[in-house]
Amino acid sequence: MKENKRFRLFGILLLALAGLCLLPMGREYYLSVEHRREQKRLKEMLSEEGTVTPGGMITPEKTVTPEVLSGTELTPVPSPPEEPSAGPVVQKRFEKLYEENHDLVAWLSIEGTRIDYPVMQCGDDEYYLNHSFYREESKYGCLYVRERADVHTPGTNFIIYGHNMKDGAMFGKLEMYQEKSFFLEHPVISFDTLYEERTYEILAVFRSQVYRQDENVFKYYQFYEADTPEEFASFYQNIKALSLYDTGVTAEFGDTFLTLSTCAYHVEDGRFVVVAKRAERRE
Repeated sequence: MKENKRFRLFGILLLALAGLCLLPMGREYYLSVEHRREQKRLKEMLSEEGTVTPGGMITPEKTVTPEVLSGTELTPVPSPPEEPSAGPVVQKRFEKLYEENHDLVAWLSIEGTRIDYPVMQCGDDEYYLNHSFYREESKYGCLYVRERADVHTPGTNFIIYGHNMKDGAMFGKLEMYQEKSFFLEHPVISFDTLYEERTYEILAVFRSQVYRQDENVFKYYQFYEADTPEEFASFYQNIKALSLYDTGVTAEFGDTFLTLSTCAYHVEDGRFVVVAKRAERRE
């Protein structure tokens, strides 16, 4: 009898331990499913009927005013003061998403991969590390650019950050670009801002890390603007030297870049980075 009780107690303890081990796995699975559902909803909100609206300013047409007779002379009627130009117009397919969250600045996608997400920007550079598109706490966060990044005007470079998630979400599959065969199958990145569509060709793929401030080394994450050919050449030569393989894509002063950055684990504070050059504008 005593032995039976011991066996039953031992079995209960094993079941309890198994349950405790399975709880985190169950929670991870639940969060993963919820994340996929949210991303599906966001994609459904993108309207396929939208057309590209140029990012230029919309200028009201000038009103042609008639001349009136004053005595024997024709006197022009003074024109009313011109109204200020309107701002750029959001692409129609982004309207619903933008209404939901004005922090939306773009949509990033790579055909044939799971990377197909909105890109966010706000005054707090850390906010979208752990908040969803709907501003709810989330370990997945969102893809985002820092406040200093100027997405809508032609700066030299802007960096998109995203988590390296174990289930492959966000930038969880970005490290597949370590293999040149994967690059050859997925050489192009689509980055559509609120106002225009853009295409980028992958230029370099490399491993790096976040360095101490006093370390005199190349820090890709500090490069946003090249005011001179020398500044441009410094960035370009460094990323080409670090690249794991030759992509065959080259760049010259005046070209603009898109940089994707995520965590990597080859060193402490490691990073995996993909840099792409903007291609000719799509018609």
